[in-house]
Amino acid sequence: MFVGRENEIRALDRLFEKAGFQMVVVYGRRRVGKTSLIDEFTRGKPTLYFTAKAQSSILNLRDFSVRAYSFFGMPASLPPFSSWADALGFVAEQSEGERIVVVFDEFPYAAQSDPPLPSVLQEAIDHGFKQGNVFMVLCGSNQGFIESEVLGKKSPPYGRRTGQIHLGPFDYLDAARMISDTAPEQALRYYATLGGTPYYLEQVDAGASYEENVAAILFDKVGLLYEEPAMLLRQELREPATYNSILAAVAHGATEPARISDWSGVSPNSVGKYLKTLSGLGLIERSVPFGSNPDKSRSGMYSIADPFFAFWYRFVGPAVDAIELGAGAAVASQTCAGQALPTYEGTQFKKVCLQWLARKNAQGLLPFLATSFGKWWGASPEERATVDVDVIAASKQDRALLCGECKWRNDFDETEAISLLERRSRLVPGRWDNRTFALFSKHAAGAGTLSKAKARGDLMLLSAEDLFAG
Repeated sequence: MFVGRENEIRALDRLFEKAGFQMVVVYGRRRVGKTSLIDEFTRGKPTLYFTAKAQSSILNLRDFSVRAYSFFGMPASLPPFSSWADALGFVAEQSEGERIVVVFDEFPYAAQSDPPLPSVLQEAIDHGFKQGNVFMVLCGSNQGFIESEVLGKKSPPYGRRTGQIHLGPFDYLDAARMISDTAPEQALRYYATLGGTPYYLEQVDAGASYEENVAAILFDKVGLLYEEPAMLLRQELREPATYNSILAAVAHGATEPARISDWSGVSPNSVGKYLKTLSGLGLIERSVPFGSNPDKSRSGMYSIADPFFAFWYRFVGPAVDAIELGAGAAVASQTCAGQALPTYEGTQFKKVCLQWLARKNAQGLLPFLATSFGKWWGASPEERATVDVDVIAASKQDRALLCGECKWRNDFDETEAISLLERRSRLVPGRWDNRTFALFSKHAAGAGTLSKAKARGDLMLLSAEDLFAG
């Protein structure tokens, strides 16, 4: 089932409709749905599709030859290409101005076994493909390689691409569409557990409960996703053990480089480069209080960005010994019954609320067009404590500010929450002439709160059901 990616499909179709050679680079970490996106885009289009493997250049060329000869209707008995220059030149010549799609999936594998390949590709584009009508898609999971050897200014193919798509995981709403007939609270729980990676969401058995699903795929030593973080780190990075230690540190509350260094045992002088690499992979993120300069702020805090990794390092990683001894089902049951899981879900609920704001902003459905989003925290002289505003959307040009409070609880004082939000909004730096407030909650607000919101006009009340309605 293909879900979401409407913007990406539109972008690819728009480029496909342009005459002349086009080259789009599609990249993102493993399991994120790159192949599914390309399959959906190429449906009904004449496509030469080749996926490189982690093997010798001779074997990759042999596989490419089979694909190319078959696509152009030539005998399979023809000798395989002896070089990538011959292979790419053949495709450029045979296409003869026809609009075809050429997909080179896992390009980094081919280039790593044949380092001159990026330069060979540049030559093939400049002296062959540019004169034709081929629509080329380069795809890869090794993000570092793509960014340096394909997109980087010093890379041979630099300047030849006409488009690029850095494919990330689904947001909460598209993730929910992967799991049919799920109530909003359950959809939030699955998103907080598996994140937005399509492959992970596909593992959910619709006929099983949440506890049964996580016990089978996460809390079992033969579970499909039990070793997923380790596998990804090994594939993407040279020092997986070091990165594993850093992720574990962040998951357990170390939010600053010094504390991360202490917890993980990584040298203070080198921890920064590891954090930068993990940020580039979308596994962690550094947040600063809204209105602060990210490059100058000393208040930045690291957190695990991907919900699946956050869940794994919070709940699965610490229980590895028990899981290896066969107690995974008991650990899963204890996790689902404990208070730590709802608390963790509350943290992920804040991300969902921010994603909802971004969606509505793109649809023009917020009170103003926001140009920046985030959260704020800092000292409150009135409360004599460090306080925060969970989600913020703002437009400096319009001097408009939207502040939101996110409550993933069954019961709380709605009036007090709104009053605190209003007071704390005045601490957000900047000049704001127009303020709007939003209370996001697990359940629908009470009748009295709904009546007050309707009367005042500057307060939005959103339940989980509202958020998952689209």
